[in-house]
Amino acid sequence: MNCSVDISGERILSDLSFKVHKGEMLALVGHNGAGKSTLIKAMIGTREKSSGKFTICSIDQDDQFKEYKEKFAYIPEEPLLLSELTVAHHFKLYQKSYHIPDELFEKRVKVYTEAFELEDKLNDYPEALSKGMRQKVQTICALLPEVPLLFIDEPFMGLDIYAGNFLEKELRQRCEEGISIVLTTHQLDKVRSLADSFIMLANGGISASGSVESFDTLERRDTQ
Repeated sequence: MNCSVDISGERILSDLSFKVHKGEMLALVGHNGAGKSTLIKAMIGTREKSSGKFTICSIDQDDQFKEYKEKFAYIPEEPLLLSELTVAHHFKLYQKSYHIPDELFEKRVKVYTEAFELEDKLNDYPEALSKGMRQKVQTICALLPEVPLLFIDEPFMGLDIYAGNFLEKELRQRCEEGISIVLTTHQLDKVRSLADSFIMLANGGISASGSVESFDTLERRDTQ
């Protein structure tokens, strides 16, 4: 993947280039305003890039956008739910969008609603839910399909400790199954415990990258 991104004519990210390998969890780190969420939005196609290209499994974002979108799921930092749809309707929408077989769909809905304590909220509309519950619904939606890549923006914001622990285990399991994950987080302990590698964004570019072990070395050096 490589790109540059402008916002209102101003270059925000410049000449970024990186790969995410099968089964790898890559953490995007950096200070507020470094461009982590902007990069995620460019990769999912909601923020226009100025140059470069993104590919998932050799599917090009520009040339085959419909097929490209079917190769990833996305958990945003702020839930993006539709006010006219119940929780169950949101799950069904994802099932239809990603062509999830009934058996797998029903199994995952049962497992995830129990794990996130949403079994009694299936017929509720988003306005009846707390922010944490809406985040759980959004998280479940992204976990339902079988896709090769997950984009996750601050996945643990708004989740209670039990939901957060379950999500950590689920993400590790997905990586073991060969799914790749790109996540942003301000929680550096999560980078150490979850990620295989990292990219640090600063001043519109990549200031450092490498394995999680080298991230620990970099952090120790910066604090000395």
